[in-house]
Amino acid sequence: MRQDADSKSAISIRHVTTSFRRPGGRGSVLALDDVSLEIAPNSFVSLVGPSGCGKTTLLRLLNGLIKPDAGQILVNDQAPSCGPHIGLVFQSIRLMPWRSIKANVYFPLELRNVPRAECERLADHYLGMMGISKFADSYPHELSGGMQQRAALARALISQPSILLMDEPFAALDAQTREFMQIEVMKIRHMLKGVVVFVTHSVDEAILLSDQIVMLSPRPGKIAELLDVNLPHPRWDHDIRSTNEFLNLRHRLWEGIRTMVLNDPQSDFYQRDKVLQD
Repeated sequence: MRQDADSKSAISIRHVTTSFRRPGGRGSVLALDDVSLEIAPNSFVSLVGPSGCGKTTLLRLLNGLIKPDAGQILVNDQAPSCGPHIGLVFQSIRLMPWRSIKANVYFPLELRNVPRAECERLADHYLGMMGISKFADSYPHELSGGMQQRAALARALISQPSILLMDEPFAALDAQTREFMQIEVMKIRHMLKGVVVFVTHSVDEAILLSDQIVMLSPRPGKIAELLDVNLPHPRWDHDIRSTNEFLNLRHRLWEGIRTMVLNDPQSDFYQRDKVLQD
């Protein structure tokens, strides 16, 4: 990852509102409502909040896959657009099963007609960074879920993006593998420069990885709270989770999310409690 010329904000989101049409002409759903956020260069920002609050929608706006109904988004002072400057890592790993791990990793360069020798050189570098060089000639089905996600991360990094968007990348992994992947992301972030915007349902994961946490409200998503995470770096060598600072942040985030969910008329939990009270 690399950061382009310094500016006040790497990402600027100004009064953004976005809605989706329901299938069959059944009206529309307001996904995000008047969201404004400034993301600083070289920062790691996590988006948390109840299911359906617009976290993934916000990522899709940042990479230009969808356009807002109102408001403005600037990524490095330009309108968002797909390209090598933005890397994407998804929950579903999306490796091509007919290509080797190395060929999957250098595929973005191949699309840009980068010479094969350079493709392979860079693929080797990022596979080494992710600790899976010896699996370069293997196929995705021969690797564990954690190794596949490391390959997906290497693929996202090979274009040296200035912005890395990660949509619940570790949600499908077992708890142990997830913790190892969190350490990998922290180490990569320590080595490389750039902005990471990370969607997660895990409060602990958000605190561990982030410089700032954005809590979104239930749909339509609005910014309910911004929390700065001032825990020291690097975090993988310290038992950060047992510190008072970590525990206080965790309590504050959980209380905020729990209160929003239990007081949201659209929530299943709200409806259940209403039935029980009746």
